[in-house]
Amino acid sequence: MIDISAWMNQFLSALDKNFGDRVWFVGLQGSYGRGEATETSDIDVVVILDELSAADLQIYNSLVNTLPHSELMCGFLCGKNEILHWAPSDLFQFYYDTNPIRGCLDELLPLLDQAAVDRAIKIGVCNIFHSCVHNMLYDKSDEILKGLYKSASFVVQAICFRQTGNYVRCQKDLIPIISSEEQSIVNTFFTLKNGGIIDFNQMSEKLFTWSKRWIQK
Repeated sequence: MIDISAWMNQFLSALDKNFGDRVWFVGLQGSYGRGEATETSDIDVVVILDELSAADLQIYNSLVNTLPHSELMCGFLCGKNEILHWAPSDLFQFYYDTNPIRGCLDELLPLLDQAAVDRAIKIGVCNIFHSCVHNMLYDKSDEILKGLYKSASFVVQAICFRQTGNYVRCQKDLIPIISSEEQSIVNTFFTLKNGGIIDFNQMSEKLFTWSKRWIQK
């Protein structure tokens, strides 16, 4: 598996060479950010510059191509002004799911009020409901179903935060503190993630019913 500390040092060196003190924040999301990475995990990097131009995108693209394991890189690149004016409902998960490497995102905290969390939950379950119905009727795709359960596990993190005031970064740690219905959603997510048997109709109906209930809350 990739030595993420050594890789990140190379990445930071390349950032400094190309952008210098324009780098406002660097962080890791996803499995590397949570310390759960495997051999096939993406390197989900967050980079925020003082500002971002179209020319900067070209520079960053060239920078990425010089790095080892560049095929595994993904993530988020923007300017400081954009992130400070982003939709707060999106910033909730972004803030709590990002492991800082350089800099700090605490300027976002005043935006993350109860309304932002409620809206994050509402938007999340609405999107899951819509996609679940579409998949049940038309695509009938196991892969889409897996993706929807992954999205649902993130919504459960927001629900848990709304109910307890604590953000639980690792989904497995949610199990003891969430309701039985949310437990069923997270457990199904792990079943699918770990290559378990897929019962398309039963799992789709469970997700449909769960998202429908939360839409109506």
